[in-house]
Amino acid sequence: MTINRRLLEKYAELIVRTGVNVQPGQTVQLTAAVEQHEFAALVMEACYRAGARKVNVDWTSDVQNRLNFLYADSEVLSSVLPWEEAKMQQMVEDLPCRIFIISDDPDAMADLDPHKLSDVTQSRARVMKPYRNAIEGKHQWVIAACPSMKWAEKCFPDTADAVERLWDAVMKTVRIREDNDPVAEWKAHAAFLEEKAAWLNRQGFASLRYRSANGTDFTVELIPGAKWESAGAKNTENGVYYIPNLPTEEIFTSPYAGKCEGTLVAVKPLSWNSQIIESFSITFEKGRAVSCRAEKGQELLERILRMDEGASMLGEVALVPKESPVNQCGFLFYETLFDENACCHCAVGMGFKEVLPDGDRLTVEQAQHRGVNDSVIHVDFMIGEEDLSIDGILPDGSAVPIFRNGTWA
Repeated sequence: MTINRRLLEKYAELIVRTGVNVQPGQTVQLTAAVEQHEFAALVMEACYRAGARKVNVDWTSDVQNRLNFLYADSEVLSSVLPWEEAKMQQMVEDLPCRIFIISDDPDAMADLDPHKLSDVTQSRARVMKPYRNAIEGKHQWVIAACPSMKWAEKCFPDTADAVERLWDAVMKTVRIREDNDPVAEWKAHAAFLEEKAAWLNRQGFASLRYRSANGTDFTVELIPGAKWESAGAKNTENGVYYIPNLPTEEIFTSPYAGKCEGTLVAVKPLSWNSQIIESFSITFEKGRAVSCRAEKGQELLERILRMDEGASMLGEVALVPKESPVNQCGFLFYETLFDENACCHCAVGMGFKEVLPDGDRLTVEQAQHRGVNDSVIHVDFMIGEEDLSIDGILPDGSAVPIFRNGTWA
């Protein structure tokens, strides 16, 4: 498939109208790689057609990031400069719509010092986290993707048409074709996911039990009254509905932090900061990860789970059927936005206070007291094997099938 301008324009419109849902008079903060300036321009134009007051752009570069980590000291890279904090504070005050166009090279940092990468990430995240907390739920945002040459070559090595093939896959996962109305299809898709979430919410499950022949044997408690969420979210400041991830296939909630037991076995590699962790499992006791095993990336996985106090506990459980368009593509995207929407997954680290009935009015500390995990990280890993079974356990101890053989029961 050749990606023509009309398809790209449809995609840009979907990002702006269905994803972030820009409203007249709103300011937009767009983040994109310098190599994607042509597509970024289409997104900017779509924002202005939607009535945006101003579109500001933050340009990123894998080359710049790599050179910084190669030559600058950890202390220098870890330092958050006053103008960076001032920029974040301005965002807290303005609450702009935020659009992230990702296209990173999965191997950009692959051979760099993993200790340096994780230390810098941790240090900067601590400083930025209060600003992130201050805007959480109060603004519209979306993450979408634009294939780059390096990313495409990672997914399709030794292939002359790698970029075209990756574009083809991206368009399938976001439901864009020459002859369709993607906005209408996304409306129907969101309604389907909301229906599934509503069913889960009516059950009032106390816990979930996971079983798979690969070794997954795991039980996790749920927060009483916490909601299952699906594709869409609402800006608590103005009530605007938006879809934060394009694509999205998941229905998710935050489990009770510190209340899980057993082992989760990953079914896909995890790409974190351009470092790959493969063939791994994590074992939990009394709610915390107490051990992990990985054929590749063992030390990195251990460092992730020690990142801070909340990094060893779960912040999310998510249900994704194996029929997902992402899974049907049949390859690893090396990008969490896609890979987490291929099958069921969990995440260590930060949870979502929005799953609580009054979550938008709670501080992070109050939500934490109610059972929502807090951390500077949120790292998803996929556990949806073909034979995965998930039961919902009711307060009386009876079990209700939710998933059988990797899909809805």
